[in-house]
Amino acid sequence: MRASHVAAQLFRKKSFTSASALDSQLKRCLGVMEVMFLAVGQMVGAGLYVLAGTVIHKQTGPSIIISFLGAGLAALLSAFSYAEFGARYPRAGSAYTYTYVGIGELFAFGIGWTVILEYMIGNAAVARSWSGYLDSLVNRAISNYTLETIGTLSPGGSFFARYPDVMSFLVVCATAVIVALGSKSSAVVNTAFVILNLGVTAFITIYGLTFANFSLWIGTDENGKSRFFPFGIGGTLSGAATCFFAFVGFEALATAGEEAKDPRRTIPLATFGCLGLVTLVYVAMSGSLTLMIPYNEINPDAAFADAFAAKGATTAKYIITIGALAGMLNNLVS
Repeated sequence: MRASHVAAQLFRKKSFTSASALDSQLKRCLGVMEVMFLAVGQMVGAGLYVLAGTVIHKQTGPSIIISFLGAGLAALLSAFSYAEFGARYPRAGSAYTYTYVGIGELFAFGIGWTVILEYMIGNAAVARSWSGYLDSLVNRAISNYTLETIGTLSPGGSFFARYPDVMSFLVVCATAVIVALGSKSSAVVNTAFVILNLGVTAFITIYGLTFANFSLWIGTDENGKSRFFPFGIGGTLSGAATCFFAFVGFEALATAGEEAKDPRRTIPLATFGCLGLVTLVYVAMSGSLTLMIPYNEINPDAAFADAFAAKGATTAKYIITIGALAGMLNNLVS
């Protein structure tokens, strides 16, 4: 009797009626555009500037545009489930809430803490990357000043960093304050950074196309390999699997369900809108990059900056860095 009672408590499910699912203690103030940009901010971050170059150089070549289209389609199929759940159960909690309703409290408990851990580690990594990009923008002035003032805390290569990363701590505190001001305020800030980031991606794409050489896509090279499919169809399919990680973040839409106006309309529209926009951005940017220089000359670590530098457009490096900074701030705020 006692064991069955414990099992019943562990696997009990939360239930919502059609009316109670819409009840919320939070203010429903987010429209379609604001919810959509919340997910765009999660997806179009610094990862794009690194992921595209790595996949092009090692897996796909110019056929990365097909890989991104395939990955976008796979993400869309997954998004159908999130859109359905988000419309049916418009509550905060996303996967935690859906698991609680569908499977039970024990599994929801594990998933809830896993999601929290994911966001903690992810935000820490993004904050460190943001600090590094900002430091490179000012020619290492921040790290040099910190080392001169505080000194080295641990030798290079140890578990801990060489010096305390004050800037990453400050940016996490700043974004925490923005989020604490309320969903409307954080949505306004997030939208502003998304627009800035999309502006930078548009600049990279359009400016890159001025250096376009379509012969890099056509015919075969001196070794008889297709220029568009240098790694074959298998490489393109493998690249699609890697490119799927660029779409991770669309589930952020579901967390906004409890603060969205008319969530049964807002969540599905925002889901499909953000995936369409992000897929277009990825295809356009990666296509522009592969038309600028041969795929095997692309630097996986700094693909866009080095490509423009190879064309003599070194000023573009700073614009790309600003885009990466804006993208990472999007990740932190959203």
